[in-house]
Amino acid sequence: MMSFAKLRRLNSGTTERADFHVLGVVRRGHGSVSADFADCPLAARSVVWIRPGVVHRWDDLGDLAGDLVLFVPTAPVAGGRELAAGPSASACWTADAEQWPLITAALAHLRSETGAPDAHTGDLLGLVLSALLLRLAPPSGVDTGHRLFHRFRAAVEEDFRGHHDVAHYARKLGYSSRTLTRSVQAATGRTGKDYLSERLVLEAKRLLAHDRLSAARCGERLGFPDPSNFSAFFRHQTGIRPGQWQARHVPEGE
Repeated sequence: MMSFAKLRRLNSGTTERADFHVLGVVRRGHGSVSADFADCPLAARSVVWIRPGVVHRWDDLGDLAGDLVLFVPTAPVAGGRELAAGPSASACWTADAEQWPLITAALAHLRSETGAPDAHTGDLLGLVLSALLLRLAPPSGVDTGHRLFHRFRAAVEEDFRGHHDVAHYARKLGYSSRTLTRSVQAATGRTGKDYLSERLVLEAKRLLAHDRLSAARCGERLGFPDPSNFSAFFRHQTGIRPGQWQARHVPEGE
């Protein structure tokens, strides 16, 4: 755990892409963070959950006060691990006012446990962290009842760099393409093809902005047969060429 005051001292203002979770809970003050190229203003009772792999930048730490909790994906237990496992939680939301006293109590408990002499023994920290995650109750944007969609989403995370067709995922999951498409539409309002395309575009943006890959190298990393195919796909999805998008989203001096 760390404070926003410490983050202000450490922050370089550049984009970051961590392999661990960054959970911020704001008690007071104002600031902003960008997560996967979406701006998120922060104020009292704001919660920001930056998952592993998300490209983010602390744009304005202002006078923010509160707690930051950094944890690896395997740290939570039980229901907390389920919340941490998928990419569904919103990047930023406002905690419920009625829940706020319980959230701050859970944070205080976690602070106490991380400072204890035996903090790194047993499952206690994982249990307390999970209690905090469950108390925060991040909005998912997806009905938890759509089990096939959740399996599809997990399969996409495993294979999207090499497989860009819904039929591959239908075969992998043991369903027809039509059944899988209906499930994705019921859960998200989008087709399976649209979901795949959006995931590819997101990863392309991450690679262009954070890893500074050229369009050719980005397309190769994402399994496109040649650079022109990738550039045409990216332009169709975003309206601009990869190089143009990169130039707009990489600040000078980074």
